[in-house]
Amino acid sequence: MPLSFGDLSLLLRTSLGRTLVFADPHIGFELSRGLRIRTGFEEELAFFVLEVNPDVLIILGDVKEPLGLSFRLREMLLRFFSQIRDVNVLIAKGNHDGRIEEVTENFPNVEVSDHFLIDGKLFLHGHRRLPPMDFEEAFLGHAHPAYTFRSGGVSKKVKVFARLGKFLVLPTVNPYVEGFDVREGVKLVPFLRGFREASLFLPEGLYIGTVNV
Repeated sequence: MPLSFGDLSLLLRTSLGRTLVFADPHIGFELSRGLRIRTGFEEELAFFVLEVNPDVLIILGDVKEPLGLSFRLREMLLRFFSQIRDVNVLIAKGNHDGRIEEVTENFPNVEVSDHFLIDGKLFLHGHRRLPPMDFEEAFLGHAHPAYTFRSGGVSKKVKVFARLGKFLVLPTVNPYVEGFDVREGVKLVPFLRGFREASLFLPEGLYIGTVNV
């Protein structure tokens, strides 16, 4: 059974209320990858958000995939944000999110920042150094963690959540984006390069062990 958006997201209780968190949707990935079909991914993701009906949605960066902002990509982003215009949205800006403000400025419910600190929890993308502040736990994306199971000559790559100390790395919420081997993905995050091992969890919540990174 394919993973659902819910499997690849977190639903937290914060002082802002029911807080839905996911990472790296990469809207417009079809444009970067030469796909000639329209997947409707952004509409499906918006429908999921409305179904959960959170008080706030936090997107941990890379809302979009193409680095620029073409007419087609702008249309896709406008379609996504228009559907969730009644939900408060916080975007921790990622390295793919250049010019995202040219879209979000049309939506007063959307706030874009490098990071957010809520109740001691830090929410950020993960492509830059840590901001100089105290926090109890951090949630980030960018690394697209995945792990490959191998048995009897058969291998299967699955998305995972990776815990390194007080940092939790979320997999990409996009079902069309496979993810990186967690040992390589962690190296993309500057402040995680000093860690030597990561604890891995399947999206269903099952702990599968630790790997050296």
